[in-house]
Amino acid sequence: METIRQYLKDSYSEFMHRVTWPTWISLQKSTLVVIAGSLVFALAIFAMDKVITQVFDFVYTLFA
Repeated sequence: METIRQYLKDSYSEFMHRVTWPTWISLQKSTLVVIAGSLVFALAIFAMDKVITQVFDFVYTLFA
């Protein structure tokens, strides 16, 4: 039980005194980068899906 108590004390101390939290502006910029990256990634997957669908539809109509 003492080890758990010591762990909690050390964790609290580290969060309060040693952790450097990002500024509000930095956090907003990082959030925008993540959103933009997610949109680009989603659009790339959407485009690949559409291309693959068109290819399979063409192949299926060719041999149907």
